[in-house]
Amino acid sequence: MAAKDISAIPADLVPAGCEWPIVLGIDPGTQVVGFGAVVVAPGEPRFLACGVIRGGARRPVPERLARIRAELDQLITRVRPRVVVVEQAFSAGNPKSALRIGEGRGVVLATAAERGCEIAEYPPAVAKKAVIGHGGATKAQVRSMVCAILKLAEEPAEDDATDALALALAHTNRLGLLNAIRASRRGS
Repeated sequence: MAAKDISAIPADLVPAGCEWPIVLGIDPGTQVVGFGAVVVAPGEPRFLACGVIRGGARRPVPERLARIRAELDQLITRVRPRVVVVEQAFSAGNPKSALRIGEGRGVVLATAAERGCEIAEYPPAVAKKAVIGHGGATKAQVRSMVCAILKLAEEPAEDDATDALALALAHTNRLGLLNAIRASRRGS
């Protein structure tokens, strides 16, 4: 599956009055930002869209962040998520990389908050555990399981998009668990 850019997502992707919540996962960065949207439909989550936002590797960081912010704003307009799930910051041992990821996260968090979205944050290991069953899964394992859960005919072309879908699925799992707890409390 070729990763889509924002312009490839139709403006009317989500019908007005859609009764099911949409969860948008975001794998932040300053060069590439992965996104993946699922609909929390009865029975199982359904794939909506995925792809990447490219900040432009050769552009200065402030220009990349501005471009990411503009495209993310456009994405939120088209997908209309109730919840935006953002990968939590982690230190991979490289302070410069951690700083850049933090800058990208800041843009995502501010844009989602400005648009009135609920925001959830999960570490990468939690997303992996939600789709694979353990937090040490490889990228290939995550990709394969995301495709199986969402019944995708083709794999996303970018790992960043797959990671974003895993974040969205982690949150839908949490929503399903919370709804089951609420239902059991009502029944007792």
